[in-house]
Amino acid sequence: MSLCLLQTRSLLSVFEEDAGTLTDYTNQLLQSMQRVYGAQSEMGLATEQLSRQLLEYEKQNFALGKGDEEVISTLQQFAKTVVELNTLHSELASQMADRMIFPMIQFREKDLTEISTLREVFGIASDEHEAAMVKYSRLPKKKENEKVKAELVGEVAYSRRKQHQASMQYYCALNALQYRKRVAMLEPMLGYTQAQIHFYKKGMDLVSKKMDSFLVSVSSMTQSIQAQLDSEAEAMRVTQRELLSMEDTVYMPDRDPVPVNRTLIQKAGYLNIRNKTGLVTTAWDRLYFFTQGGNLMCQPRGAVAGGMVLDLDNSSVMAVECEDRRYCFQITSPSGKTSMTLQAESKKEYEEWICTLNNISRQIYLTDNPEAVAIRLNQTAIQAVTPITSFERRGEGGVQSSISASQKSSSTPEPEDLIVPGTPIQFDIMLPASEFQDQNRVGGRRTNPFGETDDDCSPENSLLQQVFAVRFLGSMAVRSGQTQEVIYEAMRQVLAARAIHNIFRTTESHLMVTSSCLRLIDPRTQVTRISFQLQEVTQFAAHQENGRLMGFVVEGRDWSEGTEEGEPSFSAFVFESNTEGEKVGIIKHIPYDPEALAQLMKNMPLTNDGKFLLLDSETGDTANGGAADEEESEA
Repeated sequence: MSLCLLQTRSLLSVFEEDAGTLTDYTNQLLQSMQRVYGAQSEMGLATEQLSRQLLEYEKQNFALGKGDEEVISTLQQFAKTVVELNTLHSELASQMADRMIFPMIQFREKDLTEISTLREVFGIASDEHEAAMVKYSRLPKKKENEKVKAELVGEVAYSRRKQHQASMQYYCALNALQYRKRVAMLEPMLGYTQAQIHFYKKGMDLVSKKMDSFLVSVSSMTQSIQAQLDSEAEAMRVTQRELLSMEDTVYMPDRDPVPVNRTLIQKAGYLNIRNKTGLVTTAWDRLYFFTQGGNLMCQPRGAVAGGMVLDLDNSSVMAVECEDRRYCFQITSPSGKTSMTLQAESKKEYEEWICTLNNISRQIYLTDNPEAVAIRLNQTAIQAVTPITSFERRGEGGVQSSISASQKSSSTPEPEDLIVPGTPIQFDIMLPASEFQDQNRVGGRRTNPFGETDDDCSPENSLLQQVFAVRFLGSMAVRSGQTQEVIYEAMRQVLAARAIHNIFRTTESHLMVTSSCLRLIDPRTQVTRISFQLQEVTQFAAHQENGRLMGFVVEGRDWSEGTEEGEPSFSAFVFESNTEGEKVGIIKHIPYDPEALAQLMKNMPLTNDGKFLLLDSETGDTANGGAADEEESEA
């Protein structure tokens, strides 16, 4: 009996140790299974999100989205497939929960928890039996109380019965656990494997029946794109090798062999802009500039897009001398209130920027074919400074052109009838151009270097004076001074010659118009550079399209023929004004008779400072117009 009890206790300890090890392993295995189930559930959520993201590609506003239609349709088909796969993943996750996670949780909660409970009941019954045996062992042997003895004997019997029942249930549960653990280990994995097989079978049916042709087409498309990429990469490698083989002179400024393009209507590149940092200090910033329509745009570093800097319509662009920097030019708004100074990187860029901005200023970009207009204007400029004899003109056009030329000559004079072909043009303001043909010819009247003038042209002796800010563009000898056409032709040839010979620099002067003469004055030194008697001015005209261009014709005398009175000679002077050229048209409204001028002045209103204000009858005499003329006329 004692040997059997010893074997029972030994086996019980072994079974209990086995049950404890099984409990620990079951908990770890359940955690692994739950991780697999969580990953599968996350896979379903991830595929659903992937499907939505694939559909979002079409809604993206890609700046370089041209040609993505095929990609969009392919991604939509993939999104549809991913939705179907998401259904399969969700079904697989549900099967894992039912056939893998649930049996393992049930085994742990039912079998392993039952073993733990029965072990506690068995321990309690054993403790009660031990306590009853202790009491029974304390019965005295001399004086026996039958009643106490009977109670202790009954308590021992009850505790033994209870311990026996608890031990039998506990032992049976431990024996059954050896079988149940085998089923518990195999059943979840069987359910997991069957769920995976079901998932893959449905996936194969989906791919084989619906996706074979689609996947083949997508594979072909990706191979084609890869081939294009390889071709582009090879071309880039060839270009890189060519760049590496070039000499350093290619990258040097002012070494560009490409000639200047004067017909551009769009331009972009880096320029240095001068900004004021104080009252007398300035700083230069290198920024990216580009033209858009009739606007000059600037894009700072790091900015996504550019912003408008200046409206170029009817603006003035000219070369300027700026500190110790080269290739500087200035853009001035039509009102003259806004200006900016820029610096180009090279001479070619410098000339192209000036030509392009001038083309835009003429609003060529608004025409139907701006490129053709720019080319035609450039060709016209070239022809304007190219001498063409009448014999050559007849040879090119033949009889028909001669007939048409004779018909036109009856209504509009030809350019060679107005200006001798090949006449030199003077671009400074020292002498009129007519003095280049003959030193003995007397044109305009010059003053001495100290600014002294003749008495008849002194401002103090003048009944009226008006001062305008102008820039001298050029002068040349002309054949006639009786029509405005000669001024228009002189303007065309002067501007064309400046463009062809890259002469962009001009000097600002003050044109003083008095009742007796015209004077061109240096605004810094107040030295009179050149002056004319008002009776010598035969014609004045402003440009028909660009109102800031104006010119006049001066009559002089040529004594080279030996005549006593001299032959009349004419010179045209072309200027650019900060105001409308018609405002300078005061020249053609000033009467030569002092008495008539005095009578005219009586009818003119006085300003606050007591000066007379002469209003142009063609532009109206409103109060606002008068105030504007007064502001322009103050010296």
